[in-house]
Amino acid sequence: MADLEKYYNKFHEEHRLTTRHGQVEFRTTMHFIEEALQNFDADTAKIADLGAGTGRYSVELCHRGYDVTAVELVKHNLEVLRAKHENIKTWQGDARNLHFLDDETFDVTLLFGPLYHLHGDKEKLKALNEAKRITKKGGIILVAYVMNEYSVISYCFKEHKWNEVAAKGGLSPDFHTICDESELYDYVRLEDINRLNAAAGGLKRIKIISADGPADYMRRELNEMSPEEFEAFCQFQLSICEQPELTGAGSHCVDILQKN
Repeated sequence: MADLEKYYNKFHEEHRLTTRHGQVEFRTTMHFIEEALQNFDADTAKIADLGAGTGRYSVELCHRGYDVTAVELVKHNLEVLRAKHENIKTWQGDARNLHFLDDETFDVTLLFGPLYHLHGDKEKLKALNEAKRITKKGGIILVAYVMNEYSVISYCFKEHKWNEVAAKGGLSPDFHTICDESELYDYVRLEDINRLNAAAGGLKRIKIISADGPADYMRRELNEMSPEEFEAFCQFQLSICEQPELTGAGSHCVDILQKN
């Protein structure tokens, strides 16, 4: 995880979700977080944000009056988060080992960063199972993934890296990315997500959404939109994000699960 810390010490994580394409992802995801929270008493609901980054979701939810506990691996990110809001309970830790959090404590658990970076089912399952452990029965877990097809289209073809990737054996015959642990991201398809859920057990899917839809493919176009056009685009994205044929096409998806 040392490489991950080096990356986030340089990467402007604070800026990512404030760009226009990032705003699309954030607004869509917040809609479904709030939808999940409607199942619980707002005065007593407890939220865990695992892999909280610099606190974009934690701080927003705290501002809305919720009890939030944030866990973040990267010290720099955690320091930024802590400087923003003193009412958020914070821990530096790895999502695969949350020994400092008790069983069945949280009504809603966000697992938004860790599964981008953990390679292979075994490591991803450790984080998913820990999220399940700390969530109350009947609680809701929102799990974010970075998607395979977006990485192939954007990196291999839009950035003309096909020959380089093919030469090092970075794609399977059916164009699934093959990432080793030296790489920062591990990309998935919907069947990979379904396999993880089945292995974890005790989870029922409520829905799965494309958090950003076409936004990451349209960065330049989004930046050129008027405020009215951009607002319409955000509403458009929210209206299509649950369509099954689009779920795996964007750069991120969010799997919304209930603990049995």
